Amino acid sequence: MEVRVRIAPSPTGSPHIGTAWQALFDYVFAKKHNGKFILRLEDTDRARFVPESVDQIHETLEWLGFEYDEGPGKGGNFGPYIQSERREIYKKYTDKLIGKDLAYESDGAIRFKMNKEGKTTYHDLVGDKDITIENSTQDDFVILKSDGFPTYNFANVIDDHLMQISHVIRGNEYISSMPKYLQLYKAFDWTPPQFAHLPLLVGSDRSKLSKRHGAKSALDYKKEGYLKQAVINFLALLGWSNPEGKEIFSLEEMIKVFDLKDFNQASVYFDPQKLEWMNGEYIRMMSDEDLAQNLREYLVDHPAKDKIGEVVPLVKERIKKLADFIPLTNFLWQKPEYDRAVFEKLKIDGDIQKVLDRIIEKMQSMGKPWKAEEFEKTFRELAGELKISAGDMFQLIRAAISGQLVTPPLFESIQILGEDETLRRVEYVARSYQDLPKLVERIESE
Repeated sequence: MEVRVRIAPSPTGSPHIGTAWQALFDYVFAKKHNGKFILRLEDTDRARFVPESVDQIHETLEWLGFEYDEGPGKGGNFGPYIQSERREIYKKYTDKLIGKDLAYESDGAIRFKMNKEGKTTYHDLVGDKDITIENSTQDDFVILKSDGFPTYNFANVIDDHLMQISHVIRGNEYISSMPKYLQLYKAFDWTPPQFAHLPLLVGSDRSKLSKRHGAKSALDYKKEGYLKQAVINFLALLGWSNPEGKEIFSLEEMIKVFDLKDFNQASVYFDPQKLEWMNGEYIRMMSDEDLAQNLREYLVDHPAKDKIGEVVPLVKERIKKLADFIPLTNFLWQKPEYDRAVFEKLKIDGDIQKVLDRIIEKMQSMGKPWKAEEFEKTFRELAGELKISAGDMFQLIRAAISGQLVTPPLFESIQILGEDETLRRVEYVARSYQDLPKLVERIESE
């Protein structure tokens, strides 16, 4: 039997990170078994349909590298792969149920007659166990709405059978509806696929993951500069354990060892901090050249793309996602915005302007190009003379050239700025210090 699995998102908005999580396991399962990974768009909820989300679904799968074998735009032998284009198919099978007296009209909709006697038992591949549900918990349910569109409960059964889906991998919120699905399969005398219900993704309060927990659309993570390799690795560990005990591994490594039996059945906590940590690990594992290339691709409108490469070694250990590069290094490419509160955090007693004036004197007297050892020696001595700590002295210089207290290493930053620009910025702060709280616009070149 050929393995055929599907990801079937509803185009009602940009795909949630949970959709990417499920797509990962569908994709990996298909690749593990040399099967087919199929995309089907379940767009029957016309009230919530968002046209642009169709492109966002495609972009999400493309970004993550989950190339589908059949689906919209690619074709296949079992199309159409968009449910709104399959309405005649659903009408045909609705009529068959009506003809068997297994469905009836009610308030303009068609409902399926549930057999409420006995129990429904099926085998779930997650946990490798049989699950039994009392049929008495079920009610007759709508299969075709008054607008002519099918419900999810009906369409997914019809499509999974006609598209020869071998394994249905989805969230465990669908377990309670298994009697509905299996009675539909029985009504048509069809053999059901195998089922694997993934654990529930939850937020910090252990309720179903949502935006209030900090979860976003998959594309939001892309926009914030998360690496797809890190996102995939992180998602893989949500509920599944690598049998080799690895925490960091590639998609290819995952495919080799993947088995649904390694899933934990308990709800899974989505930890945004762990994702950020893992992304930082992936950044540090990259070569400087690869990281620079990723930054150039990410920072589409960066004003100095040709200089990103020389800054990468200075910030590689300090960033956790590509977006962190921007606030950390913007002062190197454009004039900073200053806030006197930044300077007031320093433990410098007395007149900061006078300290800045002394810094300017020392900078003007140093021979060019400035040397790192001489620079450090000069300003350590000045700090001792003025009875302030060397740390605060260098932080004051850092704040004067950048407007912030966290930057790449100070002297290396000065080398990129150049001696003239460094001196010009310190001079500006020295003469404008009293007005800094009122300064809202960027300094213009003088």
